[in-house]
Amino acid sequence: MEIFLDCLPCVLRQVLEASRMATVKTELQEKIMEESIRILADYKRYGCSPEMGRAVHRTVKNITGILDPYEKIKERDIKAAKRISPFLERFLQQKQNTLYWALKIAATGNIIDSAINNNLNIENCIEKELEKEFSIYDIEAFENKLQTAKSLLIIGDNAGETVFDRVLAKHLSHLNITYAVRSEPIINDATAKEAFDSGLGKYAEIVSTGCNIPGAVLQECSEEFIDILNNADLVISKGQGNYEALSDCGKKIFFLLKAKCPVISEKLNVSLNDYVFKYDEESLEKRS
Repeated sequence: MEIFLDCLPCVLRQVLEASRMATVKTELQEKIMEESIRILADYKRYGCSPEMGRAVHRTVKNITGILDPYEKIKERDIKAAKRISPFLERFLQQKQNTLYWALKIAATGNIIDSAINNNLNIENCIEKELEKEFSIYDIEAFENKLQTAKSLLIIGDNAGETVFDRVLAKHLSHLNITYAVRSEPIINDATAKEAFDSGLGKYAEIVSTGCNIPGAVLQECSEEFIDILNNADLVISKGQGNYEALSDCGKKIFFLLKAKCPVISEKLNVSLNDYVFKYDEESLEKRS
C-alpha cells in the first residue's frame, strides 16, 4: 500500500516515543529526530509505510545502542493479556457461533498496540471492544476454504496480541498452524520470544518471516516463509502493518484487524476503529 502524507507525522510521533524509551539524553533524542526528519523528507523512496518505519526505528537503535526500546512494554502487554486470558476462554465458551467470536477475540487483541497508544489499560477496554461486531466479515469465503483446509498460516502483529491469537489457534487446532513473527525487535511487534512467552507454541509452529519490517514485505521475507505462505491452505494476516505490506501483493489472504487510523479506515471504506475480517478478492482480480 502506498505511503500517504498522513503517515509522516504519525511515524515521526512514533519515533519520538521510541527515542524517549531508549534514552533520557536529550542530545541523542535530538539526533534521532533530526535523522528521522531527513528520512521522512525522502519518503517517496519507500514502498510502504512499514518500510519507512523500519528506517526511522533503525536510527533509534543505531544512535542509542538499544536494540529493543519496547522490550519492557512488550513484557507488560503480554503479562496483562495473560491475566485476562481465562476471561477470553470463558467468553468464547459462552458463545454459540464460536468461529465468529474466536476471530473477534483475535481481532480485539489488535488494540494492544504501543505504537498507537502505550498507556492502554487493557482490562478496562477489552470487554467493551469484544462486543463490537465486524464491519466487514468475509466469513463465507473462509468457511468454504475451511472445509478442505489442512494448514493455516497466521502472520502475527504486536506482542500482546499473541495471547489473543492463541485463543484462535486453539479453536482451529485441528489444522496444522504456523505462526509467523518478525525476525528481530521492531516497535512492539512480536518476535519468536514473545510468541513463545504467550504460549502460542502449544498450538502453532513459530517461524520468522525473515523480515525486520513492521509488516511482512514479501520482497524482504525469507524463502522459507514465502514457501509456507504459498503452500498454506488458509492465510490470516493480523494488524495494520501487515495490511499495508500485503494488501496489494495478489496473494489469497484474509486480513484481520482494527482500522485504527484514518488512512486505513478510508482504504477499507469503514469507520475509524471498526473491526475487519476481509478477503481481498479485488486485488486478486486486478492481478489476474
